[in-house]
Amino acid sequence: MAKVATNNNFPELLQSSKLVIVDFWATWCGPCRMLSPILDELEEEMASQIEVVKVNVDDADEIAAQFRIMNIPTLLFFKDGKVVDKTVGAMPKNELAARINANL
Repeated sequence: MAKVATNNNFPELLQSSKLVIVDFWATWCGPCRMLSPILDELEEEMASQIEVVKVNVDDADEIAAQFRIMNIPTLLFFKDGKVVDKTVGAMPKNELAARINANL
């Protein structure tokens, strides 16, 4: 189950031995709503390897500003607390799975 980030808890959510995928989204964003169930499926299937953190850009604007998020959905891939990859826009499950595997 994806964790929800706030301006206060975000740094601790990145502290994981797994690949952390941060999903920058908003309720009004159509492509975000398309990507969300795909991310949920992959998180369930790859639970031992990845964690998903959701950042609603309307609620956690400080985090969005910190990472200069201009378009959503944006996924940032974190390994050991550092950004190792980034995607912008919705994508099919097989493409996202391939991107995740490339970063494991």
